[in-house]
Amino acid sequence: MSDQTPTIVWVRRDLRLSDHAALTAAVARGGPVIPVFLRDHTVDALGAAPKWRLERGLATFIEALEEKGARLILRAGPAQEVIPELVRQTGAGAVYWQRAYDPASVERDTEVKSRLKQAGIEAESFAGHLLFEPWSVETKQGAYYKVYSPFWRAVKDREVPEPVAAPSDIRAPGQWPESAALEDWALGAAMNRGAEVLARHVSAGEAAAQARLGTFMRDGVADYGEMRDRLDVAGTSRMSEYLSLGEISPARCWHAGLRAQAEGKKGAGKFLAELAWREFAYHLMWHTPHILEDNWREEWRAFPWKEDRRLREVRLWEQARTGMEVVDAALREMYVTGYMHNRARMIVASYLTKHLMVHWRIGQAWFDDCLVDWDPAANAMGWQWVAGCGPDAAPYFRVFNPETQAEKFDPKGAYRRKWIAEGQARPPQTALDYFDAVPRSWGLVRSEPYPEPVVSAKEGREAALAAYEDRDF
Repeated sequence: MSDQTPTIVWVRRDLRLSDHAALTAAVARGGPVIPVFLRDHTVDALGAAPKWRLERGLATFIEALEEKGARLILRAGPAQEVIPELVRQTGAGAVYWQRAYDPASVERDTEVKSRLKQAGIEAESFAGHLLFEPWSVETKQGAYYKVYSPFWRAVKDREVPEPVAAPSDIRAPGQWPESAALEDWALGAAMNRGAEVLARHVSAGEAAAQARLGTFMRDGVADYGEMRDRLDVAGTSRMSEYLSLGEISPARCWHAGLRAQAEGKKGAGKFLAELAWREFAYHLMWHTPHILEDNWREEWRAFPWKEDRRLREVRLWEQARTGMEVVDAALREMYVTGYMHNRARMIVASYLTKHLMVHWRIGQAWFDDCLVDWDPAANAMGWQWVAGCGPDAAPYFRVFNPETQAEKFDPKGAYRRKWIAEGQARPPQTALDYFDAVPRSWGLVRSEPYPEPVVSAKEGREAALAAYEDRDF
């Protein structure tokens, strides 16, 4: 028998209607469904670009719910207080949500679930943000995986349930509880003038996510293995921002990849492996949560990285004025679009942590603030992987040479010309947009000459290798 009391669906980073286990279960329960989004400490802690992108995602999700005759109730405050209060106000008999895996969210969710159950309210969390729950993937010895390759072998043939369609109807309550107005939250305010530039490059929402996936599977996945590292072509899926906010489920992406593989599109296997790389990041964050803020390898804790963000070289790196064209182009791409090509992220991170010998946490924090596809696990693991202190089976002393990387992945300089205006008589709008996107306080103007390298590729590599020789790893 169905329970006719309302069910609160606590929406977090899952801004979609289809393949949403908590929403599907709430509809199946039989009573009214009240979707709720909370602005709590996890939201307030977001950087400028992720928070701006969240606002756009919420606006689009609100429209999608309204088309179903539903609403998204917006409340602000600690979840441990707001959720029980909403239960009292609505007479809800159950609260459902999809799991988060970062330590702050796990602590919050555990307390909320405990309080609800003590009050006799059904409280249930569901999978959905990942393909495989982090605790479900184990070595033969029952331990977690520390290297990606065996992790991939362990999960690549696992069954992933087919994505579930959006509910045809979402039953509304007789009276909706009060809600804040999204515009009053001003989540995107910190972007300042950069918001207008970013808006030209972002299409939010579930429909946009599914359209992007469909286009990639039709036109891009076949050559993905060969083209994904090229900076000068559109060779990646660009699904990261949609996965970050849950505007599409990883299961939908996985099954699209499996279908493409069955059709003989050779790049599909690599696409599936990259989805599993995202899973590996969450696997590590779950089992070793210190990866978010401390060196994953303990022996690196005494490494003499520079940690003063006020240093000239850090400031020039942040401003995309290092004098290394591919590094600066990548950072400018991020300021204009909120996104950075994955290969470029590795080059940018290597230059900061190895050529400039700056602590990876400074770069991690900068990406936290500037990326619309920000993801806590992927960002932390990516920075540590490049810095050498993370879960990488390759030698820690690998140093990406920005000049040879540019020659290999941007052989004709198209990527660099797209984002760097200096030196071009008629630069493209993308390159000019950089000057409108960055803070006015930087005082940057188009007429300035392009800077000389802060540290050359050769000098930076030699300095990094010398520092490594002095350590006992």
